[in-house]
Amino acid sequence: MRYLIGLDIGTSGAKCILTDEQGAVIASSTQEYPLFTPKPGWAEQNPLDWWQACVRGLRVILSQAGIQKSDIAALSFSGQMHGLVALDAQGHVIRPAILWCDQRTQQQCDSITALAGGTEGLLSYTNNQMLTGYTGGKILWFRDKEPEDFQKMRVFVCPKDYIRFRLSGEIATEVSDASGTGFFDTQRRVWSDALISLAGLDKRIFPPCLESTDLAGRVTRQAAEETGLPEGLPLFAGGGDAVIQTTGAGLVKPGTVGVVIGTAGNVSMALDHFVPNPKGALQMFCNNQANLWQAIGCTLSAGGAYRWYRDALCENDIAIARQTNRSVYDVMGEKAAQSVPGANGVVFAPYLSGERCPYPDANARGVFYGLSLSSTRNDITRAVMEGVTYSLKQVSDIMAGFVPIEKIYSSGGGSVSPLWRQMQADIFDLPVYTMSAASEGGAYGAVLVAGVGAGIWKDLEEAASILRVETETLPIRANQAAYQDAYEIYCALYPALKPVYDLGAKQHA
Repeated sequence: MRYLIGLDIGTSGAKCILTDEQGAVIASSTQEYPLFTPKPGWAEQNPLDWWQACVRGLRVILSQAGIQKSDIAALSFSGQMHGLVALDAQGHVIRPAILWCDQRTQQQCDSITALAGGTEGLLSYTNNQMLTGYTGGKILWFRDKEPEDFQKMRVFVCPKDYIRFRLSGEIATEVSDASGTGFFDTQRRVWSDALISLAGLDKRIFPPCLESTDLAGRVTRQAAEETGLPEGLPLFAGGGDAVIQTTGAGLVKPGTVGVVIGTAGNVSMALDHFVPNPKGALQMFCNNQANLWQAIGCTLSAGGAYRWYRDALCENDIAIARQTNRSVYDVMGEKAAQSVPGANGVVFAPYLSGERCPYPDANARGVFYGLSLSSTRNDITRAVMEGVTYSLKQVSDIMAGFVPIEKIYSSGGGSVSPLWRQMQADIFDLPVYTMSAASEGGAYGAVLVAGVGAGIWKDLEEAASILRVETETLPIRANQAAYQDAYEIYCALYPALKPVYDLGAKQHA
């Protein structure tokens, strides 16, 4: 029996899983680390915290599994996308990593867009806008605001690539994470030298770029001593989490949409050919398989909005959960179920960190609309869940213009809730499925990539064939009228409030 390891560098923690060659999870560990917000709209982490979490997690799963290390065939990676990890000539981290949800780079994004000839000009280079979350704006901000430290940078990498570097000593990224930098020609699957030159950047700071299933190094003796992994273990390039977690859910063919409710929300679909990105409405990335692309729309606050609501306003539910030894989300879900579809008129816009799709606006903020004297806590709880789902529905409406959507594969923390799965089925008017191991997220996609790289499966489609349907949720027609009315109001909120968002940003500048 051969074994595979998937390692996911998430925003809240590092997840390590070990599976057998049939895909059964043998051991799993999640090790948390802090997130720092030194200024409003900023989000940073210490890459050394990621490394230490990975060391702990790897030792835990190896201890849990109790297998011969020589039977481990390969390891691959998933990781939060768009982060900037700046390394000096010795491979040391120069400053804290700037994360995907950081919003400090609007000026730089506007500048490179103007240099490229506006949105349409920029799309001709990369097929993507330069969004504030992307790595590219962070590189330009680093150059503009911290020039002395910028001069020390010899190369940048994304979060998962830093961990692979620590394991192997090799610097590289791969096509899905590179797609999320804003400096990558996704049609040709290479760095856009022309755009890099236009920005006045040195091409040498951009790491070599591989396909996801390419061999990207082997575990060094020093890393083996630290982690317990076998020296020489093959390491495959892996993928950015927004792409590879859908691979782990079996999303390898057009027509099936993946909906991920994690800290952020993602709607994505595999494409079997390159597709232009009109007006840059979506993110068009390279898939983890060399002949596929991925259409993605990301909303910045999905499960993160629900967690904010839990922490800010649900002290009573937290207390009940502790007293009854249950998950607080189970308690909250029971309360939400006591409301009705449409949440009795309460609508929530989950723009707590700005928004990316369909509104790339760092100034957007969260809103509760429709509160009245008859509104209850149950209505508000349900409205948060529904508002997150409406935001994802807006993204899927754009995606349906490329390929007709037949079904949804749901994953992430939101897929655990039967109520939230039913909301998705009703609001999208599509059958919703969860697949085996979907709860493992990007780490499981990393396992599949590792298995393809190691030759256990010939490609990702064959790898995904090991997955099985665990739940099926069909739309309830009686719920849809209420949801359609609420969704109409939801869609009207952002355009109506855009002037208010801009005013608020001006006042707090």
